[in-house]
Amino acid sequence: MKPVHTLIALACLAMAAGVPVQAAGDAARPARIILVGDSTMATRSGYGDALCQRLRAQVACINLARGGRSSGSFRAEGRWDEVQALLRDGAADSASYVLIQFGHNDQPGKPGRSTDLVTQFPQNMARYVSEARALGGVPVLVTPLTRRSFKGQYLRDDLGPWAAQVRRVARESGAILIDLNRISADAVQAMGSAEADTLAQAPPPAPNAALVTAATTVAALPGAAIEPQGTPKISFDRTHVGAKGAALFSGMVASELRRQIPALRPAFAPEP
Repeated sequence: MKPVHTLIALACLAMAAGVPVQAAGDAARPARIILVGDSTMATRSGYGDALCQRLRAQVACINLARGGRSSGSFRAEGRWDEVQALLRDGAADSASYVLIQFGHNDQPGKPGRSTDLVTQFPQNMARYVSEARALGGVPVLVTPLTRRSFKGQYLRDDLGPWAAQVRRVARESGAILIDLNRISADAVQAMGSAEADTLAQAPPPAPNAALVTAATTVAALPGAAIEPQGTPKISFDRTHVGAKGAALFSGMVASELRRQIPALRPAFAPEP
């Protein structure tokens, strides 16, 4: 048995890292995961639902991510109010983990959604962290999922500056960080453009197609076109994901959650 002073020291280290320390009675109460983000996390177009499906049935997983939202518009529409209400009503759960991922729609050229990279975007992310904590939640910052557009043999890194700001906010706030941008970009670069295209919602258009779809234009020029609000239509692009992409990227997030938050490991069902 560990000495009492050792147990106290371990508990202090866990609290300093932002990870809740479970009391003996908490172990029987299930954790809860709340997803906050844009279409790359949302139902049908992102990996969020696939992540929820990796959890045991008794673990609540609430996907509040919505297409076309930025770190600013998600709050402006009142959607963060829903998260705060859930946290206030979370006494039955041992811990509520709030995964927060923005960046795609914070980029320039998206009226009503764009945020300033240096000031507004990091301030928004830091505010989500502090408000989640104030209501007893555990904020988990997630860098934006990579787009899968290549220039020659190399993946475009158009979301790199937004990912860097999320990393900085995590360092300064002490929030848990899942660097999905880096992990997903490394995987997509390794598989190459043709294989990465199989992660989309639909197959790419035929090479000899006379017309270029709007979705392909978005993929070819990241940030140049405006992502529609709501759930994207099922079509080929290099931002949103189909079942194969959702399985791949949700697996990355699940792996990081298990690695960084030991208390969450029992929440996940065994891998098939």
